[in-house]
Amino acid sequence: MDQLDHLLTAQDLAAYLDVPLTTLYAWRYRGEGPAGFRVGKHLRYRRSDVEQWIRERVGESQPNRRRPPSALDHP
Repeated sequence: MDQLDHLLTAQDLAAYLDVPLTTLYAWRYRGEGPAGFRVGKHLRYRRSDVEQWIRERVGESQPNRRRPPSALDHP
């Protein structure tokens, strides 16, 4: 990585996701939230990890849709 990823505090992330801080801590405890790590006693989240976690969550919430047929499907 050429440049350092922007780090978010737990408070930053809770505000960004518009969830209570206690929800974020509960997700962390259950292993359901975005990956976080400690810098000394301070909890931090990489923005790229948060964005990946959101993409995965969005993918889970999408119903399995059939792709519409295209001209390439027919010989």
